[in-house]
Formats: sequence, C-alpha cells, structure tokens
Amino acid sequence: MMPRVLEPEAMDTAEEARDYDTMDHAAVNQVFVADFLAVWNGMNPVLDVGTGTAQIPIELCRQSAAALVTGVDLAEHMLAVGRENVERAGLHERVRLERCDAKRLPHTTGAFGAVISNSIVHHVPEPGAVLAEMVRVAAPGGVLFVRDLLRPDDEAALQRLVELHAAGANAHQRKMFADSLHAALTLDEVRGLVAALGFDRAQVRQTTDRHWTWRTSKTG
Repeated sequence: MMPRVLEPEAMDTAEEARDYDTMDHAAVNQVFVADFLAVWNGMNPVLDVGTGTAQIPIELCRQSAAALVTGVDLAEHMLAVGRENVERAGLHERVRLERCDAKRLPHTTGAFGAVISNSIVHHVPEPGAVLAEMVRVAAPGGVLFVRDLLRPDDEAALQRLVELHAAGANAHQRKMFADSLHAALTLDEVRGLVAALGFDRAQVRQTTDRHWTWRTSKTG
C-alpha cells in the first residue's frame, strides 16, 4: 500500500483558490448533493465543513429551496472566491461563510441540523479530530454525510486516476489532484476513525473509483 503523504492543510494562495474553483467539479458536486438530499430529513441549518469556494452550498441551495447553509474553511483565499460565487448566485441570504479551523469549530454542541463535508478529511494530519467535531456540532437526529478521496494502492493506480479524471486540467490542477490522492485515507483507516467515535465501521463505504462516503445520523 502506498504510504500517506500529507499536503498543506489549507490551500491558501490566490492561485490555488482560482485553480481549484475553475476545475470541473460540477458533476461530482451534483451527485454529492443529490446523495445527501436522499437521506436528509430537512433539519436546518446545514454545516458544510471545508467549503472551499462554496460550490457545494450553492449546489445544495439550487437543488433544495429549503436549505440554509453555513460553510466553513481555514483558507481565506478560498472563502474570498466563495463569497464572490455566493453573491453571483444570489444566495447571500441562504449561505453564510466563516473562516475557522475544522478541528476546533467555534459553534456550540448540537448547533446544526446536518453536517456535510466533501474532500476536507484528506487535508488534515489528524483527521479523527475533524470527524469528532462534526459529530459534536450535529444535533440529535441530524444527518452526517462525509465524502472524500481514497488513497490508491500504488503510484500506477494513482496516475491512472489522474489521467482519467483530470485529463483536461492544467499542470497545477493535475498536481493538486495527485497530491490529494497521496494524502487521502484508505477505507480501513476511515473505518477505524469512525469506530473510535462509536459508530459502525460498515457505515463507511467505497462509493466511486476514488471516493469513500460515511453516512450516518447522530443519536442521543
């Protein structure tokens, strides 16, 4: 198994923010939101952890007229682009963006009716801390829906994924994707983390050739 190689926890340069925002995430984001809405019980507000340039909150509001979303991220350059995207979409009354550390969220326990996250876990050296915070701020009965990249078995498999899913990207974007795959967790690693938080390991499943998904609800 290829070892995990960490990348910077926050992609916080203007170039990274713009390159990330211009990558074609549309299909992946649409599927993520549709999958979340299929299990969401309608509890608001929704917290998006690692919101980046706010593409997920915007897509969520497009697919659901009821959603009210708070997006948090550590990278100010990402949030700056995100604020532009939210204003352009006319969603400033339904989407709020905040800069904070996902490992130490400033929100009160049980503050959110649902917690979602797409591709933040691989950025964090100790991802268990982020998952624990997601659980803490979710309200009883609230849905937790987390998706991220899977680390490939070897370099050849990684390069195949880059060629398949980033073929039309520029060199920096392709490197960003490859670095993210290097930093991602394996299925067993994620299952171990959720088990340590008292959840069923089987809730974590591989859902595409490059993603795992943890779907659960908070009890108590």
